Amino acid sequence: MKTIKKFKWWLLGLLTLIVVLVGFFLPIPYYIEMPGGAYDIRSVLNVDGQTDEEDGSYNFVAVTVRQATPIQVLAAWLTPYTEVSSAEATTGGVSNEDYWRISQFYMETSQNSAISEALSLAGEEVELNYLGVYVLSLAEDSTFKDVLNLADTVTGVNGETFSSSKDLIDYVGALKIGDDVTVQYTTSGQKKSASGKIIKLENGKNGIGIGLVDHTEIETAHSINFSTDGVGGPSAGLMFTLSIYDQLIDEDLRKGRVIAGTGTIEKGGAVGDIGGAGLKVVSAHKAGAEIFFVPNNPIEKEMKKYYPKGNNYQEALAVAKELNTDMKIVPVTNVKDAVDYLRKNP
Repeated sequence: MKTIKKFKWWLLGLLTLIVVLVGFFLPIPYYIEMPGGAYDIRSVLNVDGQTDEEDGSYNFVAVTVRQATPIQVLAAWLTPYTEVSSAEATTGGVSNEDYWRISQFYMETSQNSAISEALSLAGEEVELNYLGVYVLSLAEDSTFKDVLNLADTVTGVNGETFSSSKDLIDYVGALKIGDDVTVQYTTSGQKKSASGKIIKLENGKNGIGIGLVDHTEIETAHSINFSTDGVGGPSAGLMFTLSIYDQLIDEDLRKGRVIAGTGTIEKGGAVGDIGGAGLKVVSAHKAGAEIFFVPNNPIEKEMKKYYPKGNNYQEALAVAKELNTDMKIVPVTNVKDAVDYLRKNP
């Protein structure tokens, strides 16, 4: 009888240990997002080899995203300004590796866009060098599906190089279904090639079955370098643009202020929407920012049900009120709005 009781306690202890281990360490298809800090852009950006020693700072803000365990989900529900979302909503259903590769792609493109827009604001000409096409998606029936990775750069097809993505699309579109095709590409900095076949695409045209966008590089007389290893996403575009622009002109827009903000940067200086606006307000507040720039784009009527917190500005303003912060929440739709605000409110 004693042996049976000891066995039951041993079994109970083992089951308890298994439950604890599962609770703390088993990844589940949910992600946790929380404030990730605010960072002085001077720590990741250098313009023309100069040291920016003016008072104040431009700061980009981050959201920490990580795959959750059951215990972490429970803790997140009990922690203010911590959000839980499904894997599909967070990563689009791709693997963690592909999600990170795409995040790095968006960071790189945001840097190029920031350089381009800052140069344009400063009245300088902008030239783009075409490097190839980024792989943004792969069709299920593409013969390159298990070969190319998201965010790889296709540099040529059958030894042919191109000056735009349109030229590449036209070239493969002129080939016949079933034709052998060799693709030249770079992945993680390495040059490679792979062979496959031409397939019929969903749009009825012939191709290799990849979703793509131009991979370009800014050509400028200025030396503008980023070091953002470990940081992904496009939402620092606005703040990168302001920081670069301020160093290209004979004017100090910061005037000693700690300035934070978020928003993608698009052609013509338009500021695009981002995720986690409220969480980024928390990061900026903790860093002591005095100004926080945030996108203020309208939400289409039919899309409002997907945005219960309102647009980025409304979400940021609500969190700022909850925090009772003195930080000024400034809505913008274009980088010029932010520049004008800094000039008019010294």
